[in-house]
Amino acid sequence: MSILINEDTTFIVQGITGREAVNLTRECLDYGSKIVGGVTPGRKGRDVHGVPVFDTVQQVVEHNGGRVPDGSVVTVPPAFTKDAVLEAIDAGIGLIVVVTERIPRGDVAQMVEVAGARGARIIGPNCLGLVVPGVAKMGGIGGPAKNTEQAYQPGSIGVMSRSGGMTTEISSTLTAAGLGVSTAISIGGDAIIGSTYAEL
Repeated sequence: MSILINEDTTFIVQGITGREAVNLTRECLDYGSKIVGGVTPGRKGRDVHGVPVFDTVQQVVEHNGGRVPDGSVVTVPPAFTKDAVLEAIDAGIGLIVVVTERIPRGDVAQMVEVAGARGARIIGPNCLGLVVPGVAKMGGIGGPAKNTEQAYQPGSIGVMSRSGGMTTEISSTLTAAGLGVSTAISIGGDAIIGSTYAEL
């Protein structure tokens, strides 16, 4: 049984034109994830691996006929992460994976508080995201699609770790043992994170 994402999950990438985000987008698309738009202010009209880029999250929603994406992967610089997360929450996005690290603690605390009050869930910050083997992934977890397919095979064991590398290591060991993984989540290594082991 997977949690948080499935084959129908749609998401956006905020900060999609950054170098790390371009690679992350390619890896997610190759794995079969459904990315319905990207956001980088001032870059509307471009595309990244066929994904259209917009200036705001609301423009993505409008472009998709008013349908709010299920999630967002946030890969913007630390100084702008809070604004990006709050913009996603304001648009009604329910699952926000924050890849960015070194975000000021006060900003993280505010993001987590607002998300909780508005019924949104944050994974991270400073995380690699999550994957449901053979279905979809949100974030850079597992790296390129071929590597992800090798390390993560479907099974019945859920994996969570504060370390992205350890998430993959544990999942790879379970796969090698023939047990597999239902969902693997890199929850983030920072002092304040959006979703804890107990909650997940």
